[in-house]
Amino acid sequence: MPRFPKRTGREVLTDHPRLPEWITQERVNLRELHAMKVDLRDSHLHTVCEEARCPNRAHCFSHGTATFLLMGDTCTRACGFCAIKSGKPNTLDPHEPEDTASRVEAMGLKYAVLTSVNRDDLPDGGAAHFAATISAIRRRCPTIQVEVLTPDFLGDLDAVAQVVAAGPVVFNHNTETVPSLYAEVRPAGRFERSLAVLREAKALGSALFGESFRTKSGLMLGLGESEDELVLVFDALVANGVDILTLGQYLRPTRYQLPVKRYVHPDEFAELGRKAKSRGFKTVYAGPLVRSSFNAHEVSEMEGISIA
Repeated sequence: MPRFPKRTGREVLTDHPRLPEWITQERVNLRELHAMKVDLRDSHLHTVCEEARCPNRAHCFSHGTATFLLMGDTCTRACGFCAIKSGKPNTLDPHEPEDTASRVEAMGLKYAVLTSVNRDDLPDGGAAHFAATISAIRRRCPTIQVEVLTPDFLGDLDAVAQVVAAGPVVFNHNTETVPSLYAEVRPAGRFERSLAVLREAKALGSALFGESFRTKSGLMLGLGESEDELVLVFDALVANGVDILTLGQYLRPTRYQLPVKRYVHPDEFAELGRKAKSRGFKTVYAGPLVRSSFNAHEVSEMEGISIA
């Protein structure tokens, strides 16, 4: 296992760079966007697109897709980069798996992405809820492929096994950043724990579903990481069986989250994407507005590298 440099303390910035010209969002049909949001809210479902203030939410909604946020809109953790509210979550909605499957069917999706808040208050971290939702979608829509973006389940590998056994085509768990920044970016996370989750998912998924099963992870750039640290993470992910890597720019969702240290130029994303691909990933998707669930269907099918 490579040795990662340690970093102590938290640098607080009172100012941060302005958005560069290459960070732009496409124009969308606002009527269609509003209709999609109303439709989702009427069904009492949450999307990470809105709760986390994803910069691509207009793109995804206007294209008739969304990443469903399971188990409520309140997280038991408080990561430095995330705009989802933290606190004591409500009890699980037993109807949510079927309601989500119904919405996926009504939207006519070919590919559904399921994620969740962290639910460290639950014995299995919500793994059974993930599995029930996958199964409900597969019953209603046998041709739909499902990707999951899971928390680390506090390292509970039985929970990982429960989700994998339900049959997602892609198991995604984001490492988010380099280990030296975990104290400020993911204070309740552990890099080695995330690697163990990804390693277990790959081993179980390959045994159950063969070579078509994929694991995936993502990193945010611009939080203060160095290129040498990124390369060490690339190597660690490949060594633990990760097939797909996404690299995107961290964008501060509100003034209450960590400031941006640096905006990474698209040319640098391209170079990092090529470097990551050379380390052994099957697929790399790199660019300023790349997010782990953005164009997920396209990423899951691609073998190679794409720069967005």
